[in-house]
Amino acid sequence: MTFAPGGDGLFDPPAPPPTSGSFADSQTRSATSGPLAVRMRPRGLDEIVGQQHLLAAGSPLRRLIEGSGAASVMLYGPPGTGKTTMASLISTATGGRFEALSALSSGVKEVRSVIEVARRALIDGRQTVLFIDEVHRFSKTQQDALLDAVENRIVLLVAATTENPSFSVVSPLLSRSLVLQLQPLSDDDIREVLTRAVIDERGLAGSVEIAEDALDHIVALSGGDARRGLTALEVAAGAALGRDGDAGTSIPTIGLADVESAVNRAAVRYDRDGDQHYDVISAFIKSIRGSDVDAAVHYLARMISAGEDPRFIARRLMIHASEDVGMADPTAIGVAVAAAQVVALVGMPEARLALTQATIHLASAPKSGAVVSAIGAAMADVAAGKAGAVPPHLRDGHYPGAAALGNAQGYRYPHDDPDGVVTQQYPPDELVGTDYYEPTDHGHEREISARLGRLRSIVRRATARR
Repeated sequence: MTFAPGGDGLFDPPAPPPTSGSFADSQTRSATSGPLAVRMRPRGLDEIVGQQHLLAAGSPLRRLIEGSGAASVMLYGPPGTGKTTMASLISTATGGRFEALSALSSGVKEVRSVIEVARRALIDGRQTVLFIDEVHRFSKTQQDALLDAVENRIVLLVAATTENPSFSVVSPLLSRSLVLQLQPLSDDDIREVLTRAVIDERGLAGSVEIAEDALDHIVALSGGDARRGLTALEVAAGAALGRDGDAGTSIPTIGLADVESAVNRAAVRYDRDGDQHYDVISAFIKSIRGSDVDAAVHYLARMISAGEDPRFIARRLMIHASEDVGMADPTAIGVAVAAAQVVALVGMPEARLALTQATIHLASAPKSGAVVSAIGAAMADVAAGKAGAVPPHLRDGHYPGAAALGNAQGYRYPHDDPDGVVTQQYPPDELVGTDYYEPTDHGHEREISARLGRLRSIVRRATARR
């Protein structure tokens, strides 16, 4: 299994086999009394499910986990896919110290303190594995504080991020690390994780059984996140044991009702990888396009209840804001983008309110497909070879010799005109007079249409007489 457990023991490495003494005893107790997601954390390569594209024989990550690698790594992927687990296994393989920092609660001071302790430990021959969760939330200054320690291998850095590190991690740190992308676990992977947890001695140890429809529902709700699935399983098992634990000698069975109660969601007909996934999102978008607010909210609720990735919903809303609303309501794209930011910064379940607000705004907004038509017509002309030379007066004139070539000569600066609009040719010669954007009379486009006619009349006055 590969997952990053939640709750207590989030950054604890896997417990070693008990030897003797209070330390071993305490580690053993942690491995048997913590949350199910913590107890079921993989203890070695043979227990990992998923991420096989990163664990092939001889691959950098596999060599690190086997203790034969020495490179710092940047683990990039969604929650519950194994980032913390990989860090823990690397720490165990190196036999070194394990330090963990969260970018949500650590600053430059904490980073430097950990590095200083690691420097002293290295003098004694002990390598420190430094795990940093949510590294994309570190400021540039915080990331820069790591560079020397990573460069000189004072620490073996294992950084985890749910964001593309190319956009959120400074280049010097990226160049000193292997960037490995973890994928969401498949439904089969999640099913294996859950089935193992039911029977494993570290898990539920066969104290319950689980009905097939209940297992299917947890798999669907997990969304590729093993931690989420194990948490739901643990709560549902508690409900089943509480209901049937004293009923006799038979083993209690986790039913669909137990899972629904555990996650406070109704089981809905929704297959994230099948027809229902595409049917529901299609109905959602068509309901927004058709201005049926209530139907759109219904399909949104079905997706949220089924555990659909809220980022997927947010992306569809942003696309729809331009595709089907466009300039009929120019605020629609801002509302959709704001909802996506709430999803990224706040997360579920609270972000469902922002998604609902955006859905209602878009569904009730006036509609126009003029944006799609405009770019489609323009790209068709470009594809057909209608991409003539840029008029000389519009060319760049900010380099020596530009004026001698006629560049930027005769350009009229619109802000010098009282109306801010001047007669001047902007398109290539073969496209003079071509109209791509044709506003409708819906919503704000009614005002744009009247203004656009006046603008075109002024701008094209000279070229029309030629």
